[in-house]
Amino acid sequence: MDYLCFRALCCKGPPPARPEYDLVCIGLTGSGKTSLLSRLCSESPEHVVSTTGFSIKAVPFQNAVLNVKELGGADHIRKYWSRYYQGSQGVVFVLDSASSEGDLETARSELHSALRHPQLCTLPFLILASHQDKPAARSAQEVKKYFELEPLARGQRWILQPCSLGDVAALKDSFSRLIQLLEEKDQEAARV
Repeated sequence: MDYLCFRALCCKGPPPARPEYDLVCIGLTGSGKTSLLSRLCSESPEHVVSTTGFSIKAVPFQNAVLNVKELGGADHIRKYWSRYYQGSQGVVFVLDSASSEGDLETARSELHSALRHPQLCTLPFLILASHQDKPAARSAQEVKKYFELEPLARGQRWILQPCSLGDVAALKDSFSRLIQLLEEKDQEAARV
C-alpha cells in the first residue's frame, strides 16, 4: 500500500513542459507597452518607466510561456527595430487609441512597415488599442478602419483588441487568442 502511494506521488515524472514563444512588442513611446506587460506579469504599473532600449519579460500562461522582447518606441530607436525581429514567432503592436492625430498617423505608418517586413509578414499579430479608459479613445472599429487593417493584413493572422490597464481579464484573453494562433502556426509547420 505504501509503495503504491509513494509511486503515485513521486514517480509520475515532471509535468510536460509548456511551449515557449518568442514575441517582439513594438509601438510608439507612451502607447502603454511596458504598463500592459507589467500588468500581465502581476507587477505594479505605478512606477513604470518608458523603455529606452529594449527589455525582455517572460509572461507565463497556463498553456505557454511568452518571451516578450519589448522595444522602445522613441523616434531615434524605432529605426533600429528591425535588428531585433529575427527569431520572433509573433508580434504585439501597441497603439494609444486616445493619441493625437499625428501620433496615430505615425503608429499607422509603423504598423504598416511591420506588417510588410520580410521577417514579420508571415507571423501572427496582436494589435492592442490601449487607453480605452480615456475619453478620447477610438473604438476598435475606428482603429481598424483608420489603420486599413482589412485590406492591408488580408490573409494574415491578426487580432485587434481594445484594452486598458483596468481590464486585465480582457488583456489576458487577447494574449490567449494570440497563443492559439501561434499553436496553429506550429501545427501547420509540423504538417509540412
